[in-house]
Amino acid sequence: MSRDLECTPIELFSTAPPIDHEDAGRYLSRVSEVARWSEQAGCRGILVYSDNAQADPWLLADTIIQSTHSLCPLVAVQPLYMHPYTVAKIVATLARVYGRRVYLNLLAGGFVNDLRALGDCTPHDRRYDRLVEYAQVILQLLCGEGPVTCHGEFYQVRALRLLPQCPAELYPGLMMSGASDAALRAAAAIGATTIHYPRPSQEYGGGGERRIGDSGIRVGIIARGDSHAAWEVAYGRFPRHRRGELTQQLAMRASDSVRHRQLSELSRGRAAHPYWLVPFEQYKTMCPYLVGSYAEVAEELAGYIAAGHRSLVVDVPQAADDLEHIRTALDYARRNAGIRTVARTCERAGAAPA
Repeated sequence: MSRDLECTPIELFSTAPPIDHEDAGRYLSRVSEVARWSEQAGCRGILVYSDNAQADPWLLADTIIQSTHSLCPLVAVQPLYMHPYTVAKIVATLARVYGRRVYLNLLAGGFVNDLRALGDCTPHDRRYDRLVEYAQVILQLLCGEGPVTCHGEFYQVRALRLLPQCPAELYPGLMMSGASDAALRAAAAIGATTIHYPRPSQEYGGGGERRIGDSGIRVGIIARGDSHAAWEVAYGRFPRHRRGELTQQLAMRASDSVRHRQLSELSRGRAAHPYWLVPFEQYKTMCPYLVGSYAEVAEELAGYIAAGHRSLVVDVPQAADDLEHIRTALDYARRNAGIRTVARTCERAGAAPA
């Protein structure tokens, strides 16, 4: 079993920089630079954000494709921003023009104020019902087996045909952000990989976590050869500021995201190591961080891999070697994950591992 997990592929995705963190004049060159780093580090793809404050993700996806040879944009898609036909049309066009696959990160919601500004007051769980229907229309159009007719609750199309057609080998991969029961059900309905912000890895040891189908996690990682060097980098990048804490508190009040609430609860009074929430508390990012030596970070990652998570979306790299350090920690983790799984299996069976 240890050998099986060591050989199990882990899909690694990085993240493109958000536009509000960069100088507008060099933003596209920065996106291209991070995309090239990601490809050189062996990432499968790169997440592109989408919300009311961000640049258009499809324009950035085009920039990423033109800057790399094989990297797949993981584009955040929200039903309020674009009709499912338009999503399918862009995916098929990029596939035909560039021969490149796109992943879709399906979002049901966002910041409450953003949703209100767009005139959407749909309840949380119902947004996932809408997202399932949205994704089904996209997939039916991309399959290209004939005109699509749908008389759904949220979307209606009649004899709609997609041209150009998408080559079957370039159909999009599907991911869905969310940790609620509604999100898990929605992901299962369309075969999407669920991506969530994890708790500390030791909390996954009991085998009682809710998971349906494929799953993955989104974290930031700062790993170095020794713990001191890693923390020196971490404190330099994310110094504490009272203003950042206040901004984060205001943002959480404007969000109905289950995963954001869970992180906020974890951050209160917690000083975990290497699981670190200061970047989240300072509103510098929306995910937890893992900080430490390769072995320390690998121990956390191994817990997630042993729990069954096979996709890893890491936060925006600040330097090219960030991703190389992450790959090193991930290689350690895959070897350790098998040992953890064997130990858990023996523990449940009441036996000691050999």
